[in-house]
Amino acid sequence: MRAVVQRVKNASVSIEDEIVGQIEQGFMVLLGIHKEDTQEDVEYLVKKIAKSRVFEDDNGKMNLSIAAVQGSILSISQFTLYADTKKGNRPSFIQAARPERAVPLYEAFNQGISRQGIPVVTGEFGADMQISLVNDGPVTIIYDTREVV
Repeated sequence: MRAVVQRVKNASVSIEDEIVGQIEQGFMVLLGIHKEDTQEDVEYLVKKIAKSRVFEDDNGKMNLSIAAVQGSILSISQFTLYADTKKGNRPSFIQAARPERAVPLYEAFNQGISRQGIPVVTGEFGADMQISLVNDGPVTIIYDTREVV
């Protein structure tokens, strides 16, 4: 699983010019699911994102988690995070999970975040979505469960 996590002041997702989800302070998470990902990857990523201390405390140090600042997560499925760009000019997405595998894992990720007490808003899996956000910092962190040492 690969996640691009951006600390945001606010973010929203629209489908056909209608806002279907929005948050204030929190994380905008673009989530890519690899064809070999499992529930173990979900659990690892939920824990890492929920516990990440990247919000500033009273001393201006990144020391607080999203729960500590009562933030929310906008979670967007993004198979293009597994683009293979090594050959030619057209990316290959063969490493990305097919929907029948990806949807349950994406839903499990969102449920796992919710179980941590963090509100989650989503887009629509497979839809053509437009994302708006104000990146705070900017702070952007990439997590990849396949690169865990």
